[in-house]
Amino acid sequence: MARPSNTEARRQQIVEGLLRVIAERGYERASIAEIAKAAGLSSPGLVHYHFTGKQEILLTLVEQLAASVRERVRVRLERAKGGARGQVDAFIDAFLATGDDADPSSVAAWVTISAEAVRQPEVRAAYEKVVHADLAHLEELVGAVVGRRKARTVAAGLFAAVQGYFVLSSAAPGLIPMGSAANTMKRMAAGLLDAVDTSEGT
Repeated sequence: MARPSNTEARRQQIVEGLLRVIAERGYERASIAEIAKAAGLSSPGLVHYHFTGKQEILLTLVEQLAASVRERVRVRLERAKGGARGQVDAFIDAFLATGDDADPSSVAAWVTISAEAVRQPEVRAAYEKVVHADLAHLEELVGAVVGRRKARTVAAGLFAAVQGYFVLSSAAPGLIPMGSAANTMKRMAAGLLDAVDTSEGT
């Protein structure tokens, strides 16, 4: 496998620097100087050399966070047991479960990105692309349990709850009992899926 070029490695340093800064202080306070410092760079000019501005770094971070979560979903789906319902649980675990592959700073950054999506059209377009794809994937998994007709409503409710957990964990740390989110969400999912199954049978 080819080694990444110095330019690719430096760009990655900068993206990771932005991730650290916005996870701790938010996007508005993520100056180019702060990003350079968090990236371990000697000069803010190196940031400008590799990116046109802060927004380009943020959009690159959106792509990387999305790719990371999709890989986590893929791995958990491959290991899932319990048929179609197990696949829904695996998807929820990929977003909310704690463990060695959990990344709280990425969750905090994602909440910041969602806020910036309200303010910046370019960020909104990137954010919508990611959440539409993730929701479509969950809808497909839910549809395997309840059928396609009811899948969007159930999947949208579950996905909105996941995003709500992200916001609360970042904005009000300690409010949600540590490690409870995934199991609570899976019980909620089971209740919704059972309710649809029951209504379909009447």
